[in-house]
Amino acid sequence: MHSAKTLILAAMLAIASHLPALAQEQSEPPMTYERIGRILAAIDPELQPQGNGFQVVISGVPMVVVTDPAADRMRAMVRIGPAGAMDEALMQRMLQANFDAVLDARYAVAGGQIWSVFIHPLSPLETRQFVSGLTQTVVAAQSFGTGFTGGSVQFGGGDSNALQQELIEQLEKKGIPL
Repeated sequence: MHSAKTLILAAMLAIASHLPALAQEQSEPPMTYERIGRILAAIDPELQPQGNGFQVVISGVPMVVVTDPAADRMRAMVRIGPAGAMDEALMQRMLQANFDAVLDARYAVAGGQIWSVFIHPLSPLETRQFVSGLTQTVVAAQSFGTGFTGGSVQFGGGDSNALQQELIEQLEKKGIPL
């Protein structure tokens, strides 16, 4: 599972690197709704514009990307499931992962739902940051309840590394090769 997440990230970064009209080597123009639309269309040709955002599918995961030029913000969101199903231990683990493991993505609760989100100022957002944030959001949604990660790298200094190592040791004791 871990290598599949790394492959997703690598594939999306490769897509971003093949968008020369969108990504310039030195400095990019400010990110806009239109640029986000072109990037997302390269990722998902069946992209659906919706109001001030888009519905996109990345690695089989439906995502909504919303822009707010007036507030200079953007948000990419993947719905994970109902928040009412979360117990205190799951909520604590989710918050621990926000600290050290989901990187630029975050877990959030809104409208009675658990979400994986990437929130960033719109205009300074660069293509590679955007694609990386989308990838982390998808991986965080896919790993919710298990690895609680945004990808292969963790910030450290938190609880996730020790908890993940403990899980690995438990699986090894059951004879699962890791």
